[in-house]
Amino acid sequence: MKPDMFLTKMGSNPLVWYVKWIATIGVMAAVIFRSMGPEWYAYDMFFGTAGTIMWAWVAIIWRDTALILLNVVMSFLLISGIVQNIL
Repeated sequence: MKPDMFLTKMGSNPLVWYVKWIATIGVMAAVIFRSMGPEWYAYDMFFGTAGTIMWAWVAIIWRDTALILLNVVMSFLLISGIVQNIL
């Protein structure tokens, strides 16, 4: 195993690199809140929505169709859940 295998390079667009990692942390936080129980639902939805929207933006920049589809659909479903919960 290479010692730097977990490091990624910023490449030509450091903004995309930062957004990608912030989005990843957001999605991971959402899953953590989801596992903590229903009383953490609002945090799960907030971090999940923010993370998937950011990942959708990164996917669009990368022109990665699979990631675009996954994250746009997830964002739509999470936003729908937030709206249903508010109404």
